[in-house]
Formats: sequence, C-alpha cells, structure tokens
Amino acid sequence: MTANRMQPQPVRVVLTDLSSDVVEAWRAAFADTPEVEIRKGSILDETVDAWVSPTNSRGRMDGGTDAAIKRHLGAGIQLRVRRAIRDGFGGSLPVGSAVCVPSGAVNPKFLIPTPTMEGSSQNVSETLNVALACAAAFQAIHRQNREAPGSIGSVALVGMGARTGRVPARVCANLMWTGYTLFNDHRFEDFDDLRSTIVAQLEDLEAAPATERVRIDPAGRGAARR
Repeated sequence: MTANRMQPQPVRVVLTDLSSDVVEAWRAAFADTPEVEIRKGSILDETVDAWVSPTNSRGRMDGGTDAAIKRHLGAGIQLRVRRAIRDGFGGSLPVGSAVCVPSGAVNPKFLIPTPTMEGSSQNVSETLNVALACAAAFQAIHRQNREAPGSIGSVALVGMGARTGRVPARVCANLMWTGYTLFNDHRFEDFDDLRSTIVAQLEDLEAAPATERVRIDPAGRGAARR
C-alpha cells in the first residue's frame, strides 16, 4: 500500500444537487465539516475550477449529470473524456478511478469524470461505488495539483449515484463523506491502492446502519465508524 499521509493544498469543496433529500442527507453527514459548502441547485451554476461528473466506464455522457454537462460545454468534452480514458486506461475506466481533462471553458477549467457504474443506468445501490468514485475524484485533484500546483483550488460535486444509480440519499451522503475524509488525510500513488484499501475496509458496510459514517484508515488499522 502506498498511501501517504499529507497536508493537502486547501481546496474549496461545494456539494450541490437538485434533490432536497440529497442536500438534507449531506447536511447530516457533513455536520462536523463546516468548511464543505452545501446547497440545493445545479452544478452548472457553480463557479469553481473543476466539476466532478459521475459517469460510466466508457465515458459516454448520455444521461443524468453527464448529459447536462455535455449540453453545457459542448460535444467536444465527451471526445476529450473518452480520449483520456483510452490513453490512460485502454478505453475502460474502472470504478475507483478518475481522469481530469481540460473543459475547454473558463468555468470550469477542468472536468473530472469518475465512474459510479460500468454501463449506463446501472443500479449501484448495493455497492461501494459511490465511495470509490468520490475518493477517486478527489485523488485526481491531488494528481492535477501535484503536476500543476494551484490549478484546482475549488471543486463542485453532485450526489453521486443518487439519481441514475438509485443509491439512497443517506447512503450516498455517508459514502461521499468517506471519500472526502480520504481527500483530507491521504494521497494514493495509484488508483489500484485506493480501490483495494476502500474495498478491504468497507466490505462489511452492508450490515451497518444507514446512519453510520466510516472513515478509512489507509495505515491498515481498519475503518472507524462514527
């Protein structure tokens, strides 16, 4: 395992969604992290350096948030996303991975697609995909800022998997909190380590109450429930 404890560059994090249920669930899950901004609305209205888009493994932007972003930024964004997936992952982006591509716009400067599902409209409500996808998106920010310091100082995310993936709002919020705490605490050198760490420590999550949050410990001492 190659996770590194670190003091990451401060990044302003905005959680925004059109669903009142998701917004209320975030407010409960992130109650002790007041630095995270939470509001009801469209990600398209957020002025930040990067938008995170829950996608599928092939980068086909044909539904949900993906489709709205493609309409907003133009068809060229899907070409850039699919090219990055082809060049970096052989054409299929595993759940628990992400790419960071220039958006071609002033706002946002970058788009970070991260798959919550392999195909389009897949039910992922009984999986850990939201935690994997959210953590991968944040780790992509670490990578981008390592390559070009200060290039991403703010990011907006929607309720990952809560719409097309049919993940219950409270489960979505708790799994996104898990991904966020990893962003603050650790940087992984590759996505394989990130995936294996999360899966190893959250594999029994299905038996836990929906109100519990889980902080991952990449040092290998096990997940801490809250």
